[in-house]
Amino acid sequence: MNDWEIKSRGHVCTRTGVPFEEGQYFYTLLVRTTDGFQREDICEEAWKARNDNIAPFSHWRTKYVPPTPPPPEALPKADAETLLRRMVSERNPAHARATYILALMLERKRLLKPLESADDDALVYEHPASGDTFIIPNPRLSLDQIEDVQREVVDLLHLGG
Repeated sequence: MNDWEIKSRGHVCTRTGVPFEEGQYFYTLLVRTTDGFQREDICEEAWKARNDNIAPFSHWRTKYVPPTPPPPEALPKADAETLLRRMVSERNPAHARATYILALMLERKRLLKPLESADDDALVYEHPASGDTFIIPNPRLSLDQIEDVQREVVDLLHLGG
């Protein structure tokens, strides 16, 4: 057994199956079992109905706070992919740097899979879902140019290209 484990808070009463509501008080019980500790989050009704002869290793009462929603996507996947496809098909030299950065961003989001290439002047990607291949010329950006190009990509995404 590990010395330390993280047991996440539940969002429903483990005994009644009823979801907790924001601000509702509930009890957490830690019970030692042969497999380690088992966590139970139970509503006050289940707490009152429990068998007092079975003592948990530890217990406490707390107020339920629902999980915070995940932050919005910094780079919308579908929009970024659509923009990349359009920019690659247009082959506009004015967008070469933005196309390169956009491809790197989509690679980081695992929407594009990098492929090996003998050519250092281009990145080669495959779209895992569609099988499409993207060949992105390397504009040889310097570090001081990257921030400006990232802003350009964000502007293109917000303006729809």
